[in-house]
Amino acid sequence: MRIKLDKISYKKLFKTISFNLLKKIFFLLSLSYFCIYSFRNFDRTLFNVDFSRDNKYIFLSFIFCLISIFFNALAWKNIAIWFGNKETKNNYISFYVITNILKYVPGGIWHFLERFNFLKDISNTHLAFYSTLIEPYFMLCAALFLTSIGIIFSPIYIFLILPLIFLNKKLIYFILKRLEILKSKTIGVLKIKNSDFKFDEKINLISFFPSSAFFFEILFVIAKFIGFIICLNIFNLEYQPGIIFLMTIFCLSWAIGFVVPTAPGGVGIFEACFIFFVGDNIPQNILIVVLIYYRLIATSADLFLGLPFLAKKIIDRI
Repeated sequence: MRIKLDKISYKKLFKTISFNLLKKIFFLLSLSYFCIYSFRNFDRTLFNVDFSRDNKYIFLSFIFCLISIFFNALAWKNIAIWFGNKETKNNYISFYVITNILKYVPGGIWHFLERFNFLKDISNTHLAFYSTLIEPYFMLCAALFLTSIGIIFSPIYIFLILPLIFLNKKLIYFILKRLEILKSKTIGVLKIKNSDFKFDEKINLISFFPSSAFFFEILFVIAKFIGFIICLNIFNLEYQPGIIFLMTIFCLSWAIGFVVPTAPGGVGIFEACFIFFVGDNIPQNILIVVLIYYRLIATSADLFLGLPFLAKKIIDRI
């Protein structure tokens, strides 16, 4: 009887837990950690960057952040093609790029919603929904795949390639059927019926593994990492950790920041994780400045490409 009561009490406990609240708490704790860490080292922080000397590094970092967005757009296009969309002459790339800024709008789903509507107009509702829904998983798989190079430091990193197992035709079809139950809860505004249908009639995966889409997602993460490394090189460190170590830490921190939807663009989460994982391998005063500059540059790239689109949206609503 006691065992049954314990099981019931645990079930009630899990039902009362708000996972959205836990995500917000995690975001606030990470942001607080980064702010406290920065404040404690403020007296040693070097903000006196010589722009006349280092402007070429800042510009190069900005360019690679821009390039990463275009790689991400190419990956999205190839995901839609993998799902069977034959309309490949539409302006996938430009639309993706200009809507990327919407990830900073409160709610964190508006860029997905715009892309869903775009695909729905040129394909069908189910293809648009699932290809939009699965895109973040491609990005996460790419980041974890690059993180797995840390296997040279610890064998445990090999497990980070496991998410790739699900990116195949058979398992995707299996998962899509399960997602039919969850999709109305995911984005209620879409109002997609949970009726049974033959996936082959709506979605036709053209290959066993989406190699093209995954390749562009890899390039997306690498381009972001190069932008970060350029920021780091501004300070001419006497001792700089190895490139594999930095890539492992960068990709893992980016992946953690990415899976917390409360943080737009992983802000606060990425920085806190990077500081925690890198330890004393980079001087604290320099690391804070590098992370701040990289965040400003990466955000500026999103704003540069998407601000005209956001301004048009605001004007249309007035």
